[in-house]
Amino acid sequence: MASSDDYESLPESMHPAIHMAAGALAGIGEHCVMYPVDVVKTRMQCINPDPHAKYRGIIHAIRQMMANEGFFRPVRGMHVVASAAGPAHALYFSCYERMKLLFSGSSQVGHNPIANGLAGCFATLFHDALMVPADAIKQRLQIYASPYAGAIDCLQKIRQREGLSVLYRSYTTQLTMNIPFHSVHLVTYELLQDYLNYARTYDPLSHVISGAGAGAIASAVTTPLDVCKTLLNTQECCLASTGGPTCSVPRGSPGTSMNTVATQEARGLITAIRVIYMQGGIPAFFKGLTPRVLYQMPSTAVAWSCYEFFKHSFAGKPTIL
Repeated sequence: MASSDDYESLPESMHPAIHMAAGALAGIGEHCVMYPVDVVKTRMQCINPDPHAKYRGIIHAIRQMMANEGFFRPVRGMHVVASAAGPAHALYFSCYERMKLLFSGSSQVGHNPIANGLAGCFATLFHDALMVPADAIKQRLQIYASPYAGAIDCLQKIRQREGLSVLYRSYTTQLTMNIPFHSVHLVTYELLQDYLNYARTYDPLSHVISGAGAGAIASAVTTPLDVCKTLLNTQECCLASTGGPTCSVPRGSPGTSMNTVATQEARGLITAIRVIYMQGGIPAFFKGLTPRVLYQMPSTAVAWSCYEFFKHSFAGKPTIL
């Protein structure tokens, strides 16, 4: 039974702006706190990386970027994702809170995994509609020897050379990845809360542990789809920076020499899977697994901690410091 301090579901009379404000602040914190690790993940997932962009690990990669490309190189493009993360997460969390109430038919929504999973699916549709274009620009700025001077230059060149529709080329892949990601993430978070914080009081430590655990599990199982998304978002700029074919389907077994390839641009999830498999076999789908998990664990811990803190504060409850 929930205690008198149960704030898990704010009153139905509470304005949706409460959830939106809490979600926006949580989203900005989530994406900014571990952004350099996200840069490393993108570079490690590049299907045909520049020889100068091969790293032994996360720390080595960040040091190399700072030494060879400038001190602020690991945070290049962060403003793009931060500007989109606020409104995207505002929609995400407000939709999640409302939809899980609708699907559960009860105020005790923390104990209904099916309702939480379905709510996460619907929330993802709104979230990704805003985040996909920002993510495409961000990843083009993150790669080694990016041909763009900045976010505005990137957007202008995309419009002139490829058309703005290319910004949504990975949308289907993003949804294919994020719907299971957020479903697993939210269900895991709520299940961990059932175990660590059954009374559903404001408990910062349980929110941190539950958020980190949920992020780690969800990010690990969806890494192959994240690799596909990175390919779809970065293939043209990888081509520009390396001077050679980026998305190539070898004739033969995985790992065939690049000298025997037939160039094929990946336009969707199926061709992206084919390109990645022919370039490196099954292991290629797990490139960047470690930085992805290490990025998501603290990021989701921060997101849930911030969200629960602001939700608790906006509800008029005293906070625990």
